[in-house]
Amino acid sequence: MIGLGTVINTAGIILGGLGGHFFGKLLKERHQASLCAACGVSTLFIGIAGAMEGMLTVNGGVITSAQGMLVTVCLALGTLIGEIIDIEGLFERFGEWLKVRTGNAKDKEFVNAFVTASMTVCIGAMAIVGAIQDGILGDWSILATKAILDFTIVMVMTCSLGKGCVFSAIPVLVFEGLITVSASLLKPVMTDLAMDYLSLIGSILIFCVGLNLVWGKKVRVANMLPAVVLAVIAALIPV
Repeated sequence: MIGLGTVINTAGIILGGLGGHFFGKLLKERHQASLCAACGVSTLFIGIAGAMEGMLTVNGGVITSAQGMLVTVCLALGTLIGEIIDIEGLFERFGEWLKVRTGNAKDKEFVNAFVTASMTVCIGAMAIVGAIQDGILGDWSILATKAILDFTIVMVMTCSLGKGCVFSAIPVLVFEGLITVSASLLKPVMTDLAMDYLSLIGSILIFCVGLNLVWGKKVRVANMLPAVVLAVIAALIPV
C-alpha cells in the first residue's frame, strides 16, 4: 500500500509522544531538565557523526576534509532565504494556533517543544529516501525504521519539553506525504550525490537542534531549512 510508510512514521511519533507525556508526569523538574540536556547531547553527536561522515575521508591512513565551501555557501545563502521568508515564524504561528485549538493555551513551552521536535524528525535523508521508495515501489521499510527512531526521540523529548512534541507528527505527515505523492518526479533529482549533500547539510541542522536543547534557543533552525534544498541543487550543477 503506497503511503503506508508515512502513516507508520506518523503513528510512531504520536505513540512516542503519548508515552513521553504520561511518563514525564512521573519525573521531577530537575529530572526533566537533565533528560533534556541528555537528549540535546545525543542530538549533537548524531549531527556531528552525520556531518563528519560527509566531510571527512581517509586515504592511505590520512584524514582529509572536503565540502567546506558547499557547507558555507548552502548554510549562509539558505539561512538568508529562510530569514527573508521567516520559516521559523510560520512554524511558531502554526504552533500557537495548535496550542489554542488543542486546549494547551497555558503551556508556555508548547510552541518551543513543537518546533524543536518537528525540526528533529523532519530533517534527514531517511524521510526523503523512504518516502520516495514508498511512493514508487510501495516499500515502506525505511520509514518503518525511522518510525522506531522517531518514537524513541519524541518520547524522550516529550518527557523533558512537553506535549507540544507530539504534534510534530503533523509536519512529518505533510512532508513525507507530499514526497510520496511526488515520488516519480523527485526520483531523477535525488541522485546519490544529491543524497550525500542533503545528508551532510541535514546533519548540521540536526546539530543546531542539539545546540538549542543544551544551551537554550540560540539558532533559528527552521530558517536554515532552505540550505537543504540548495544542497540538492548544488549536486545537480555540472562541474
